[in-house]
Amino acid sequence: MAQSEMTAIAVEGGKGPAEALKPVTAPRPDAGDGEILIAVQAAGVNRPDIVQRLGFYPPPPGAPDTLGLEVAGTVVKAAGRWKRGDRVCALLGGGGYAEYAVCDARHALPIPASLDFVQAAALPETVFTVYANVFEHGALKAGETILIHGATSGIGVAAIQMAKAAGARVIATARGKDKAAEAVALGADIAVDASTEDFEAIARAAGGVDVVLDMVAGPYFAKNLEALNTSGRLVHIASLGGATVELPIFKIMIKRLIITGSTLRPRPADEKARLAGEIERTVWPWIESGAVRPIVDKVFPLTEAAAAHAWLEGGAHVGKVMLTV
Repeated sequence: MAQSEMTAIAVEGGKGPAEALKPVTAPRPDAGDGEILIAVQAAGVNRPDIVQRLGFYPPPPGAPDTLGLEVAGTVVKAAGRWKRGDRVCALLGGGGYAEYAVCDARHALPIPASLDFVQAAALPETVFTVYANVFEHGALKAGETILIHGATSGIGVAAIQMAKAAGARVIATARGKDKAAEAVALGADIAVDASTEDFEAIARAAGGVDVVLDMVAGPYFAKNLEALNTSGRLVHIASLGGATVELPIFKIMIKRLIITGSTLRPRPADEKARLAGEIERTVWPWIESGAVRPIVDKVFPLTEAAAAHAWLEGGAHVGKVMLTV
C-alpha cells in the first residue's frame, strides 16, 4: 500500500445492514490548519454509527462521510498544544474507522497514564455526551437523584459512574436481571429490570428523581414526567422507543419541569472545544483517580467492523464495543 493510502471501512452501496461494512483502500487524510493527524490504534463503535450506516444520520458539513466518532492513537502531524508522538483520544465528526484520522486539535485530550489505547478510545463520544447532557443541560448536582435509562449501554455505564463521582444518587434501568445487577456493580444505588418492573413506581417510592437521562422516549416519556420531582429536568439523547409523544402542558407547569435534549455531532467546533476543556478539568481527574473507568465489552479488528456492528445491534453488550487497528 502506498504511503498516501490507508485501510478504512466503507459502507458498500452507501447504506445497508452490518454486512455492508467493508474494508477498502482509501486516501490517507492530511491535517489542515489547526488540525492534527492521528495514527489510529483504536476506535469506538457507537449507535450513531449504526444510524448513519442505515442512511439516517448524515455527517455534518466538512466531516468525512465514513463512520467513526472517537479514536485513540498517536499524533503524526502536530498542531496546537500537541507534538508528534503524543498519545491522544479524540472526538471526531467522522472517519474514525480507519488507520489515520484528522481532528480539530482542540477536540483531542491526553490519554490518562493508566489507560491503554482501547480504553481511551472508549471515552470521547460517551464522556462528551454525558457531560453535556447530565451536567450542563440536566444541571445535576451533588445530593440529587438521577434516573438513567439504558444502564449498560456505552452511555449508561459512563453516566452511572460520572453521576456517582459527582456525588449524586443513581437509579438505573436495564432490560433483564443480569443487566440490572451489572448496573449495581457499576455503582447504581437502585437498579430496575425494566422488562419486569415499573421504573416509575420504584423511582417515586425512592423519593422521586431530579434528572432523567433518557434514550428511549416513546412509552417512557409520561412515566419519566411522573418520576420527576418539582423542578426536575428530563434530558433526551435518543428516541429508540419513538420520537413523537403527547405533552401534558399543565403537568409541566405545575411541577415546573424542564424538558430538553441534544445531539453532539452537529455542534460547532468552538462548542466542542469548550466542552473538551470542561471535561479535562472535571472528568479527567475522576478517570485518573479510578472513580470513572472505561467499560469495554468486546474488541474487534478494524477489518471486522461488520461483526462489531452486528454485536452492538444484538444488544447483549455491557459497555463499549471497540475496533483495533
